[in-house]
Amino acid sequence: MAENSLAGQTLSQSSPRTRGPLVWLDMDQKELDDAYDQSVYAPNQPFITTRRRLASEAMLKRVTPERVAYGASEDEKLDIYKTSRPNAPINIFVHGGAWRNGQARDSAYLAEMFITAGAHFVIPDFVQVHNAGGNLMPMAREVRSAVAWVYKNAERFGGDPNLIYITGHSSGAHLAGCTLVTDWQKDFGLPANLIKGGLLVSGMYDLKPVRLSKRSEYVNFTDEIEQALSSQRHLDKLNAPIIVAYGTQETPEFQRQNRDFAAAVKAAGKPVELIVGEGFNHFEMQETIGNPYGIAGRAALKLMNLTMTLR
Repeated sequence: MAENSLAGQTLSQSSPRTRGPLVWLDMDQKELDDAYDQSVYAPNQPFITTRRRLASEAMLKRVTPERVAYGASEDEKLDIYKTSRPNAPINIFVHGGAWRNGQARDSAYLAEMFITAGAHFVIPDFVQVHNAGGNLMPMAREVRSAVAWVYKNAERFGGDPNLIYITGHSSGAHLAGCTLVTDWQKDFGLPANLIKGGLLVSGMYDLKPVRLSKRSEYVNFTDEIEQALSSQRHLDKLNAPIIVAYGTQETPEFQRQNRDFAAAVKAAGKPVELIVGEGFNHFEMQETIGNPYGIAGRAALKLMNLTMTLR
């Protein structure tokens, strides 16, 4: 792919090196490792991280979410940001962090758009991979359990259990993708179409190349995990329309993953829309989720049939 070759040339301009054997498509090991390390392609990451932290702290001073347990472990808690609209739709946001970083409170800044537009906004915490022995399966299980809890308890906090949507960014989009292809009837005894729509921003949907990258240093990939948690391989279980989004300044692999996933969903005959953020890197794409004028924020409101009235 020309895009991958260009990436390799760009990264090597400052320090020419001899390329090694190809390990994935036309990338050698260093190029593949860099392609799954967003910081290489987003030098402004520290500034964005600080900006998000300050915005979330400001949000938490204005609004206190209800924090409830959805499971037995200390990790299994979620924050509910409530809208004033009765019987409101619900958006569940799965945060990213390379499977090893992040907390629900870090994404508080995204809630304001949703609650103002008339939707509850729910952010679950879940075990991080280093606390699960490098195993991604407990993370996926806990996110699914959080969604099941929301469905069963929606009416208690003023939500409509028949209007549940899921959004995810980065590794959170990976987990949200796995959640969208859950067999809800078999695994939870719940309706197959429990989730009414998904917005997947800058995610990963086939773990094979991720397994070949340096992320395998802290994730214990196995054939079973690769197969079970590659949502692109389970599209027969997808029962909701989805929107897939990525930015043109993301790594070549993240761009390819999102394009290929959207194409696979379309080929499977399922409703999908692919949107591209021109000039946005990985971390900038996340910020647009909570912005009614941002590419992902507009998509979320559209998916949920909501409009935003600014005051």
